[in-house]
Amino acid sequence: MYTLLLLVVFRLGCYIVLPGIEPTLLPKGGSKGGVFGFLDTFLGGAFNNVAIFALGIMPYISASIIVQLLQVALPSFQKMQQDDSGRKQLTQITRYLTIGITFAQSFGFLTTQVPKEAIIVNYNFFIFSSMIILTGGTMFTMWLGERITDKGLGNGTSMLIMIGIVSRFPVALIKEFNLRPPLVFVVEMVVLFFVVMAVVLITQAVRKIHIQYARQVVGGKIMGNQRQYLPLKLNSAGVMPIIFAQSLMFVPSMISQAFPIVMRRLG
Repeated sequence: MYTLLLLVVFRLGCYIVLPGIEPTLLPKGGSKGGVFGFLDTFLGGAFNNVAIFALGIMPYISASIIVQLLQVALPSFQKMQQDDSGRKQLTQITRYLTIGITFAQSFGFLTTQVPKEAIIVNYNFFIFSSMIILTGGTMFTMWLGERITDKGLGNGTSMLIMIGIVSRFPVALIKEFNLRPPLVFVVEMVVLFFVVMAVVLITQAVRKIHIQYARQVVGGKIMGNQRQYLPLKLNSAGVMPIIFAQSLMFVPSMISQAFPIVMRRLG
């Protein structure tokens, strides 16, 4: 019930439009596809709704993976990981980095994805205030994920991503059913089922490395000569590399669209 309550709060935030926007003037039909459509799927429609959770948990995931990469590349970060105080410092660094990433992405999002005619307040004030709101929304989403991890069910970050994708699934099924002949739709559902099973199989697959201990005589007793296995997961990273790659794809597209628009508006 605790997890369900926090997920409901997250879904409500995906429909609260940023202050200063007239929702009826926003484009109908969602994103145009591509990277932004992919991102909107992860966020459960919050991206197209221009909601306070429009950036969701994605900046936090990007910051977390960047910090993990730094732990491999820099000895100082490796030392932090070895004790509790160091891990707390890494957590703080991740949060500060999340704020910076969200601030940068929010500016690109507001200047490229929000039509100027839908803004009913001063444009500069809207950009500044919305950047703060979007950053606060991402930090609140991060807090929800941490609370689910600590006191709820499963990993909070994965749960937030999952609920965003699942929330769009019924609508997607209805659209697909209306667009395809019944036989084609049934075939697609069968293929989808086997694809999901294959993903689960790869995710759960473990390679057992046999370990043979040498026999030792200790106090007249024969020790060792036992068979044990070292389990190595086939996909130890899970879906995080895919999500991180999606975040990296999101940045160049946002910058390429933001630069000409910003230059035109400033000019």
